[in-house]
Amino acid sequence: MGEFEVPESALYGASTARAVENFPISDLKFSRTFIRSLAEIKKACALVNQKNKLLEKDITTAIVESAQEVIDGKHDDDFVLDIFQTGSGTSTNMNANEVIARLASEKSGSEVHPNDHVNMSQSSNDVIPTATNVAAVLEATEGLIPELKGLVSLLEEKGKDWDKVYKNGRTHLMDATPVTLGQEFMGYAALVSERMQDVDNSLDNVRKLAIGGTAVGTGINAPDGFGADVAKEIKKSLSTDFEEVDNHFTRQGSRDEIVQLSGALKSLAVSLFKIANDIRWMGSGPISGLNELKIPALQPGSSIMPGKVNPVIPEMMMQVSAQVIGNDTAITFAAANGNFELNTMLPVMAHNVLESIAILSTSTKVFGEKLIKGLEANTEKLEGNIQKNSILVTALVPKLGYDTAAEVAKEAMSNDKTIKEVLLEKDLLSEAEIDELLDIEKLI
Repeated sequence: MGEFEVPESALYGASTARAVENFPISDLKFSRTFIRSLAEIKKACALVNQKNKLLEKDITTAIVESAQEVIDGKHDDDFVLDIFQTGSGTSTNMNANEVIARLASEKSGSEVHPNDHVNMSQSSNDVIPTATNVAAVLEATEGLIPELKGLVSLLEEKGKDWDKVYKNGRTHLMDATPVTLGQEFMGYAALVSERMQDVDNSLDNVRKLAIGGTAVGTGINAPDGFGADVAKEIKKSLSTDFEEVDNHFTRQGSRDEIVQLSGALKSLAVSLFKIANDIRWMGSGPISGLNELKIPALQPGSSIMPGKVNPVIPEMMMQVSAQVIGNDTAITFAAANGNFELNTMLPVMAHNVLESIAILSTSTKVFGEKLIKGLEANTEKLEGNIQKNSILVTALVPKLGYDTAAEVAKEAMSNDKTIKEVLLEKDLLSEAEIDELLDIEKLI
C-alpha cells in the first residue's frame, strides 16, 4: 500500500501506524495479559517452525528472545492500537509481528520480516482467538480463582463464627421462620464455591486452541501437526494445560467457548450481586434500617451530612457485577455474528471477557478484605427482632391449629407483644409448653 510515516521512536512499522490513524476510537487497549499471551504464541510458533526446518536457528533465537521481552512487559508502550479495529484483530497481530521483527533484526544483525518470519505458519484468524483463550485461562487461573477461594474461606469463617447467632429469616422481604446468621453466610460461601467451579469447568473448552487453523480453519500454509506442537510449547512455557482444538471451525467461525466462559462469569456476578445486596440491606440504618450487621466504616458517606457512613464496598461489588453482565451481553451478540469461517468481532470479545475476569478478580479481593473480614453481627438487635417475630406461631400450628395460631400472631403484631405473652394471656399453653415449642434452636 506504499510508504507510510512511522514515529522514529516506535518499534512497530507501517501496518500498525496505519491502524493508529484509521482507528482513533477510544482509550481502550488490549490488556497486559493479552499482549503477554500474543508474544507467547509468537515464541512458540518460532520454535516449532525451526523444528520443522522452516526457520534458521539464528532468526529463531532472535524471535524467541524478542518475544520474551514482550512477554516480560518491556515494550508495552509500542502496543498502541484501539480495541475497536478490524474485526479479525489483524492490526494487533501485525503490531506484535512488527515489534518482534524489529527487535529480532537488531539482535540477529539480519532482516527479520514481520510476515515471512514472525507470522510464519500463522494467520491473524487463528492467532487472535488463540491469544484470547490463553489470556483468559491465565487471568482466571492466576487471578480470579485464587481470589474466589479466598472469599469462600472468609465467608465460611463468618459462617462458623455466627453458627449460634439467631435471626429472623425473610421471604418476600417479610419476616419468616428463624435462621442463623451463620447459615446465611455458609450459604453465601457455597454459592461462590459453585460459581467458582462453573468458571473452572468452562476453562476446559477455552484451553482448546485455534492455532494451526490459519486463515479459514483448513490449516493452509501451516505444516502438519503445527497446532498441536505450538500448543505443547505454550503449555510447557506457561505450565498450564493447552491443546489444539479438534475442529478449527469451532474456534474461528464460532467463539462459543468464550460465550460459555462469559456465561459462567455472569452467573458469578449475579451471585456476588446478591451477596453484596443482602449485606447492604442487613447493614442499613442504623436507626431506620435493619441494622443487623455492622459494616466497616471506610470513608465519610456524604459531602453534606456529617457522620454518615455508606456501604461503599457492597455498592462497588454491585457495580462490578452490572458491568460483567453488560460485558456478557456484548460477548453474546458478538459471538452470534460469526459469518462462515470467521467471527469478525474478535477484539471486542477479547477485551470484554478479559475485563470481566480482571474486575471480578480485583473486586473479589477488595470485597473480602475490606468488607467480609470486618463485618460484625448486631446480636442485641437480632435477638430483639427474633423474640418479636410473630411468624414463630408456625411452630404452634401442630398444637393449636392454623386458625388459632393466626389469631395469636395477629394480636401479637397489633399490640407489639411477643407470642409468648399472648399465649400466656389467653391461657392457651403453659409456660413450659411454650418454651419447648418456641425453642429457637429447635426451630432451625
